[in-house]
Amino acid sequence: MTTASNETPIRIVASDLDGTLLGPNHQLSEFSKDTLKSLHDSGYTFIFATGRHHVDVSGIRDSVGIPAYMITSNGARVHDTKDQLVYSQNVAPELVQPVIDVIKNDPSIMIHLYHNNDWRLNQDDEYLRNFHSDTGFSYKLFDHDAAPTDGIAKIFFTHPEHDHEHLVTYEQKLIEKFGDKINVAFSTPWCLEVMCASVSKGDALKAVAESVGHSLENCIAFGDGMNDVEMLSMAGKGLVMGTSHEKVFQALPDNEVIGSSADDAVAHYLQQHFIAK
Repeated sequence: MTTASNETPIRIVASDLDGTLLGPNHQLSEFSKDTLKSLHDSGYTFIFATGRHHVDVSGIRDSVGIPAYMITSNGARVHDTKDQLVYSQNVAPELVQPVIDVIKNDPSIMIHLYHNNDWRLNQDDEYLRNFHSDTGFSYKLFDHDAAPTDGIAKIFFTHPEHDHEHLVTYEQKLIEKFGDKINVAFSTPWCLEVMCASVSKGDALKAVAESVGHSLENCIAFGDGMNDVEMLSMAGKGLVMGTSHEKVFQALPDNEVIGSSADDAVAHYLQQHFIAK
């Protein structure tokens, strides 16, 4: 049995999706699906830990066919293996419109909301309409001058031209304006996300681990984004993808680095270290 240290056995495996477990086409390879099935058959608890919406992730989980947990919206939502919501934290309703107001007048940035079971977007976009074609999950338009404020798991901002530095200026403005009232993190260099201040994948992983009678020391986690840093630092063992942004390497200089999602690095690691031959 693989251990995080000489004494602590790993019983829980958590992985980010985009840039980590999913391939460059944002889908699971057949090799990864087979690996997750074998991992489940070997007695491990698996958790999809992602910034994606839970409706979208449930379609990915169904394609694998295992009873996995889902940490979604960067930790704002946790669903159990039977798709029951067991943990939820929303952005404070009084902060939703003010956060949007900081950015809404910049036409180069698209504004997204995860609103209860819906993904909402402030402008139409053909690429994003087809982004989740494998699960059928798509957006509905909303008015950025009159956004819904209840049931908001996260607000996020994307730059179609992948201009990270342009988004960094808004990261700084949001932190200056709202301080510790929100949690601001990049899931990819071109996707800036805003959650409730107490939300992180790491805290959600702790909640899942404790719910099944384990601790963070019994967890191994994989990720590539700044929104993964808490999870990778809190888990008994945190693996960083070789294709991660330089800020992730700077935040986690002592964590083990593995290959890329294009090469199914997570699945290969699991096969080598966890799955009985």
